[in-house]
Amino acid sequence: MNSTQKPPARKSLALIVSMLICFAASAIGALFTTPQIDGWYATLNRPSFAPPNWVFGPVWTILYAMMSVAVWMVWKTERSRSRMLPLTLFAIQLILNVLWSVLFFGLQNPFLAFLEIILLWIMILSTILSFARYSKRAACLMIPYWLWVTFAMVLNYGFWTLNT
Repeated sequence: MNSTQKPPARKSLALIVSMLICFAASAIGALFTTPQIDGWYATLNRPSFAPPNWVFGPVWTILYAMMSVAVWMVWKTERSRSRMLPLTLFAIQLILNVLWSVLFFGLQNPFLAFLEIILLWIMILSTILSFARYSKRAACLMIPYWLWVTFAMVLNYGFWTLNT
């Protein structure tokens, strides 16, 4: 093993840490979301294209797993200061991901959530473009997440306009 390669155990630990970070974000978002599903959210007028509630759990689980692998692929590249930009962008979009749940479900404010999801969408796209400099595969793993958030943005707009 040359000096630039990381030992396999260290790479595995990095993957575990990236998964813990992503799924911790998921869990925090769920703290605001889950209590509202059968309460406030059930009272809202739904856009006709809104999927059934059971779809969201499996989709988000897959997306968080893909995000975990994507950030790990960038994280495990050769250490350099320039690598901090994509990792920072990833962290910002992950925080914005959680914030959306706080705004939409926690504060029950689809309008603020809609404004915030636009920023989230931009940050995910920025993360994808930044990841592509280090790993095309990592960038590709983020695209389904970006597409899902695109759908969520349209859905959020629908909830906002139907319930104001």
